[in-house]
Amino acid sequence: MQHAVGAPLPPPHQPGHGPATDWSSAGHHPGHPGHPGPAPSTPPAPGFTGAPAPPGAPVPPGAPQVPHHAPPPPRDTTGHVPLPPGDTVGMPSAPPAAGTYDTTTTTLAVLLIGPAGAGKTSVAKYWADHRRVPTAHISLDDVREWVRSGFADPQSGWNDSSEAQYRLARRTCGFAARNFLANGISCILDDAVFPDRPVVGLGGWKRHVGPGLLPVVLLPGLEIVLERNAERTGNRRLTDEEVARIHGRMAGWYGSGLPIIDNSQLDVPSTARLLDDVLSRSIASPPQW
Repeated sequence: MQHAVGAPLPPPHQPGHGPATDWSSAGHHPGHPGHPGPAPSTPPAPGFTGAPAPPGAPVPPGAPQVPHHAPPPPRDTTGHVPLPPGDTVGMPSAPPAAGTYDTTTTTLAVLLIGPAGAGKTSVAKYWADHRRVPTAHISLDDVREWVRSGFADPQSGWNDSSEAQYRLARRTCGFAARNFLANGISCILDDAVFPDRPVVGLGGWKRHVGPGLLPVVLLPGLEIVLERNAERTGNRRLTDEEVARIHGRMAGWYGSGLPIIDNSQLDVPSTARLLDDVLSRSIASPPQW
C-alpha cells in the first residue's frame, strides 16, 4: 500500500485497540484488485470472552462489542461467612438446682488466675482439649509475646512500656474472647491477676470480656510453684525470689470470694475435672467480683 508523500504512517496494530482511522478500509482484498473487502472487525479487549460482532457490522470507534449471550458471572468459590460481632458476655442462666449445671456442653468464658508455675497454661489447654463443645485457649503471655521488636520484658525491670504491653495484651485477649464466644466457641484465658490491683486485673477483664466471665484462682503451695518454675526456660522462668513474692501476693485471694483450687497434689486431668465442678457451682451461685 502506498501513501501520499508526507502522510503519516498508520499506527501499529495493538491488541485491544481498534484502528485510529478508517485507513484499513482502503485495503484491497487479495485476488480481487480494485474491490475493497469487508472491514475487519475490531478485536475484543483483553479478557473479553463474548462473541465478536459479525463481519462488516458497523462498530463505533472506541465502543466495546456487546456479546449476544453474556456468560454467567464466575462463581465465588472462596466463600464469605458473615460472623456476628462480639459483645460483652453475660452470665449463663442458673441451673434449676445447685450443682446440676453441665459445664461440659455449655459455652463459657473462664479466667484462670494464678502465679507463675501454678500450672495455669497446662490446665487451661487440657480443659479446652477435652471439652465436648468448641473451646479456645487464649494465653495472655502468648499474646504479649507477639511483640518481637521492642518487647518490654518485666524481668528487665517493670516500667511504663511493660505495663502498657500487658494492658494491650489483655485488651487483645478480651476482644478475641468476645468474638469467639459470639460465634459459639467457649474460651479459657489465663493470667497472673493480683488481688491488690483489682482495677487493672479483674476490672480490666470484666471491661474487655463482660460480667459473665468466670474467674477461678489456681494456687498450689509455694514449694510446688518453685519446682515448676525451675523447669521453665527463656523469659518465662523467674528467680526464686520473684516467684516467692508473686505467690505471697496471690495469697490475698483467700477471703476474696473467688473460688480457689489448691492443685498441689493434683495432676492436670484431676485439676481440670475439679475446675468443671467449681465452674458449675460458680454459675449456680456467681461470685461477687
